[in-house]
Amino acid sequence: MKTLLRIAIVAGFILINIATTNVRGCTRVVYKGLNGIILTARSMDWKEDMGTNLWIFPRGMQRNGEVGPSSVKWTSKYGSVIASGYDFSTTDGMNEKGLVANMLWLAESEYPKWDGKSKPGLSIAAWVQYVLDNFTTVNETVKVLEKEPFIVITDKAPGAGEARLANLHLSVSDPTGDNAIFEYVQGKLIIHHDTAYNVMTNSPVFDKQLALNEYWREIGGTVMLPGTNRASDRFARASFYIEAIPKTDNTRIAVASVFSVIRNCSVPFGITTPGQPNISSTRWRTVADHKNLVYYFESALTPNTFWVDFKDVDFSEKASVKKLTVANNETYAGNAAKSFVVAKPFKFLGLNQ
Repeated sequence: MKTLLRIAIVAGFILINIATTNVRGCTRVVYKGLNGIILTARSMDWKEDMGTNLWIFPRGMQRNGEVGPSSVKWTSKYGSVIASGYDFSTTDGMNEKGLVANMLWLAESEYPKWDGKSKPGLSIAAWVQYVLDNFTTVNETVKVLEKEPFIVITDKAPGAGEARLANLHLSVSDPTGDNAIFEYVQGKLIIHHDTAYNVMTNSPVFDKQLALNEYWREIGGTVMLPGTNRASDRFARASFYIEAIPKTDNTRIAVASVFSVIRNCSVPFGITTPGQPNISSTRWRTVADHKNLVYYFESALTPNTFWVDFKDVDFSEKASVKKLTVANNETYAGNAAKSFVVAKPFKFLGLNQ
């Protein structure tokens, strides 16, 4: 009877969530194995092809926030491998120190008003890159960003027919297994920092996701797990399965296990639901190996998984920016580090561009 009551409560919460939110998908989950094996996986769910490509960015790149004269400015301290969105934003990536950053949709996001004077601004398209360029650990990231040295500036979301703002939240993980999630709610920065925060999806905001997941924990994943594509269901499944799979120091098994979890949380390709953009096809998936510094990539439209081994990447200040084109469904096998070609870096989307 207690189990049935809990299920009824959860079902009611989900119905409320469905009625009050309208979000796109994506799931991010962190695996903690043995002997320092830490893996961060994410899926990218979007209603259309994002024209994603992989990029190698070296140290020493001159950057700015792309919001005009009052943009924040910096020089990249660390090189990174990233996955772009429309080749005007960084959506996902890992730097040479093993710090991973992922950007996911959060409909409830509301950013501070920016007057262009009090603080410098940063385009939301460059938020992930700022973190990868400047920090080595989650703790370091939190200590700097909690002081709010800049204002995150959003603009119209990319994609055909879009009229809403790009509403996003940010997750960060590192080789120690530490995690932090950054959300702007009602104009205020909320930081959730704890090694236990291994899962992030979309709506509702993170503290409500944690509360909802507690009900599923009490029910137990072997009794019942929610099976829809909605964010709260994906959160519950990812939370259960990432703890259920074997804890190992065998990298091959660990990577395969984590890919199986993120695939379980993916949305079948071709799924569309009128009026519900939260049901969006999974376009691609990544797994980042923090310990061995390997970035794995898997597209829904190509038959194999490939990776970039950082041992074969030149991140020095004298190195060139390089690009690996995957937007046209190119197929790669194994370590694709040598397949990158020199390219002009993309410009981050700024205000009114």
